[in-house]
Amino acid sequence: MDLALEIRNLQKVYANGHVALKGINLSVNHGDFFALLGPNGAGKSTTIGIITSLINKTAGKVQVHGFDTDTHPGHAKSCIGLVSQEFSFNSFEPVIEILINQAGYYGVPRETACRRAEEQLRQLGLWEKRSQEARNLSGGMKRRLMIARAMLHHPRLLILDEPTAGVDIEIRRMIWDYLITLNRRGTTVILTTHYLEEAERLCRSIAIISDGEIVADTNMRNLLEKIESDSFTLYLDSPLHEAPVIANAQLNLIDTHTLEVIVKRSSDLVKVLADLHRHEIQFNGIRNTSNRLEELFLRLVMDK
Repeated sequence: MDLALEIRNLQKVYANGHVALKGINLSVNHGDFFALLGPNGAGKSTTIGIITSLINKTAGKVQVHGFDTDTHPGHAKSCIGLVSQEFSFNSFEPVIEILINQAGYYGVPRETACRRAEEQLRQLGLWEKRSQEARNLSGGMKRRLMIARAMLHHPRLLILDEPTAGVDIEIRRMIWDYLITLNRRGTTVILTTHYLEEAERLCRSIAIISDGEIVADTNMRNLLEKIESDSFTLYLDSPLHEAPVIANAQLNLIDTHTLEVIVKRSSDLVKVLADLHRHEIQFNGIRNTSNRLEELFLRLVMDK
């Protein structure tokens, strides 16, 4: 299968002696939606920096769509669109000029760049802001501008480092929808995020890095199947002062009107709820409060 990214024995030791990467291996298939997760300092940003040639590696091999970043750096860079954590555009330039100028760096003719800029700005809800200086945009608009800029040369691989950090729920979902559409059209997407539900919602494959080493590398479904329990919050009709004991469930009373129910994945939730009914516990709402990926993430990192 055609690989969008192949990393072999990637190592990075900084001048102060800090070992950021300890020989990691990763493969990302063309067309995949891939999550790279890990705690702060795990090596995510260093890995992205090396892929995009912003950081020099100590050892190892990186190929982007078959182009080695050492022997064919120009070809490799032309395949990549990067959305970094920090805003990196000229804040005093008009929005549309930021995009057109970016396309020029990749040899895109101005007429084509103008057409692509309009397309991206419309898709990301920024067309009406095209003539404004970027410094006047909100944080969420600036984040979307970074994404639009990264797509102007039609990269085959889009790398996003915390793309929804600090944006509200509505804008986050707009970005999600945009990325899903982009991926369906064939663009490979690599995402780093601290919002673990974001990775679960968007990504088909996942690697977890901790202390410079890969501790998991699989598809999302296989990873989540390792989770042993689900958690639900019940909102009670009447006050409850002590949680009953029932089979196949752990009950935790959050307050007199809120009950947490933890059940093993192999258990029948309907039967558990029926047992609660027999204890005369009535509820007017139920919410799945499992953060399954976070649970597994913590287990993998702690077991390392």
